[in-house]
Amino acid sequence: MNKIRIFVLPLFFVILFSISAMAQEHYTEGNVRVVNFYRTKPGQFDNYMKYLRTNFLPTQEEAKKQGLIEGYYILLNTPSSPEDWDIAIATMFKSFGDALDYNQSDEDKMQKIQENHYKTKDENKIDEITSKRLDMRTYIGTKHFRDVTLKPMK
Repeated sequence: MNKIRIFVLPLFFVILFSISAMAQEHYTEGNVRVVNFYRTKPGQFDNYMKYLRTNFLPTQEEAKKQGLIEGYYILLNTPSSPEDWDIAIATMFKSFGDALDYNQSDEDKMQKIQENHYKTKDENKIDEITSKRLDMRTYIGTKHFRDVTLKPMK
């Protein structure tokens, strides 16, 4: 049994790294985008857009200035069903690590950005102000995307 493990385990890693290397032959990895999809509630589209312009835009601009994110953008969709999204909020990061791994230093910087924007350090007041968005839209889901640049054929 040990002889099988000695042979199979290294073979598994060789295959795993070979597949990864073959993928890298086709493209160069770029930024990671975390996209949250929402459906605005009836009659709330304009209110939600105002909320985003008032609160999302300034905090994201500051997060970008401080290097916490690479960028952000809003996508609009014409829904094809009542369950489909109409607004997506995307945040761009350098890597999956930056997008997914918890970092206390970054969390502290983001907290400071929010405190400055909402002019209070009271987390309950910030939650009260930001919770208004929950009455304007329904969360659909989140997807993570990797930008890639195709390599030319040789």
